[in-house]
Amino acid sequence: MSEAIHHNEVPRGALLAAGALILVTVVAVTIVRLSGIDIRTPEAPVFAARELRFDDRPDGSIVVLDARGQTLQTMTGEAGFVRGVLRALARERMRRGLGAEQPFELTAHTDGRLVLRDPLTGERVGLEAFGATNAAVFARLLPQPADPGRNPTTR
Repeated sequence: MSEAIHHNEVPRGALLAAGALILVTVVAVTIVRLSGIDIRTPEAPVFAARELRFDDRPDGSIVVLDARGQTLQTMTGEAGFVRGVLRALARERMRRGLGAEQPFELTAHTDGRLVLRDPLTGERVGLEAFGATNAAVFARLLPQPADPGRNPTTR
């Protein structure tokens, strides 16, 4: 009984083409990064915005305050998602030696994006990426729109 031997060699030209493609990609990315060219999509106009401070309480709740220090809401059950988002932003402030006094900025954009931004560090969290239910927890903290037909969390 004879055994068939199969050689599965990749053609040399295909390997060279793949290597050249990888090299061109790395060079192009390096040029863009070093040149400082901004290739991001421009932000859509802001539909609604509010400055917010978040205060942890010993009972595990989070009190949400507006820029004037007035309580907007006390969160208990949904605080897990809020706490996770805030932990990421607070970690960057701590790393840079910054305090918690400066409020965060919550903005709803006309394209449906909902963003929590830290003006001290420049860090941003796109809240719509976590699903409509989680984004709605933050959307409730925005001022009520003049047009009740517009929902800042839908596109």
